[in-house]
Amino acid sequence: MAKAAAAAAAGGPGAPAPAAGKKKGAKEFNGRQKAAIFLVSIGSEISAEIFKYLREDEIETLTFEIARMETIEPEQKDAILQEFQELMMANQFITTGGIDYARELLEKSLGSQKAIDIINRLTSSLQVRPFDFIRRTDPAHLLNFIQQEHPQTIALILAYLEPNKASVILQNLPNEVQSDVSRRIATMDRTSPEVLREVERVLEKKLSTLSSEDYTTAGGVDSIVEILNLVDRASEKQIIEALEDEDPELAEDIKKRMFVFEDIVMLDDRAIQKVLREVDSQELAKALRSVDTEVQDKIFRNMSKRAAGMLKEDMEYMGPLRLKDVEESQQKIVSIIRHLEDTGEIVVARSGEDELVV
Repeated sequence: MAKAAAAAAAGGPGAPAPAAGKKKGAKEFNGRQKAAIFLVSIGSEISAEIFKYLREDEIETLTFEIARMETIEPEQKDAILQEFQELMMANQFITTGGIDYARELLEKSLGSQKAIDIINRLTSSLQVRPFDFIRRTDPAHLLNFIQQEHPQTIALILAYLEPNKASVILQNLPNEVQSDVSRRIATMDRTSPEVLREVERVLEKKLSTLSSEDYTTAGGVDSIVEILNLVDRASEKQIIEALEDEDPELAEDIKKRMFVFEDIVMLDDRAIQKVLREVDSQELAKALRSVDTEVQDKIFRNMSKRAAGMLKEDMEYMGPLRLKDVEESQQKIVSIIRHLEDTGEIVVARSGEDELVV
């Protein structure tokens, strides 16, 4: 919802510039400016939630627009918020019943021309992705259907599935196929329309098919990391170990992203205390410099008052740090956490996984 809100508000970068000395109307702001105005209007707390779903370059762009924003007239803000509401409403209608359904409802509430304008604006960003019909299929049924396919075909399909469904399929594939499929997803970049149509054509005898006329991006390291974070620990470990033999560099890249430093808030107090006993205080001070207060508070609560006070002093008097140095310290602590998990000394809760510790 948060990411959809930002996308709907942003629109496109191109828009006519206002004449010199003339006050901008809502239509004369470009997409980035409208998104910035929208974020300012809804307040910092909700905007911060939206930022969590955006890429770093998108955050930088919006931050720049907010920083250079001039005074916005109330009627301009109201017009942009109204436009956002209409786009979100259209988005919801399309998600619910498709473009024709959305057009029909929008015409009844906003008129034909306004409905056409809104639908045209959304068309490019809301085109149906390949294998959309498969996303509505039960993972267990889909597993039976695709497990005999070539690993590249399986990888292509999983890359377009929601990670929670893809993880169910991946962990139930034969062990020798799991790592092969994982590697193919991680190294996948762009897939041509011809290949997508061919794979869909093979599947069309049993399921409905859709095709895309555009090159689409799927897969990549982030994609397989998101999937592996949802599979059971045994499957994850087997896949990582196999990848370490086949492609050590790729395996290391995946491991670095499997558990990021901010995920430390998922650990229980006992686990954090074990981690802190293994961590150098100077490394910890550097690691905490760029994280939000939730992570810092979690650490401070698991230290004595004296130790927490000393750590805060170290952070305060440490001086400016390069982001690279902060990230290196965070990665050292993440490596300690993963080692403690591998040796069974701590448990890292995974999404959708209920672990019983006895």
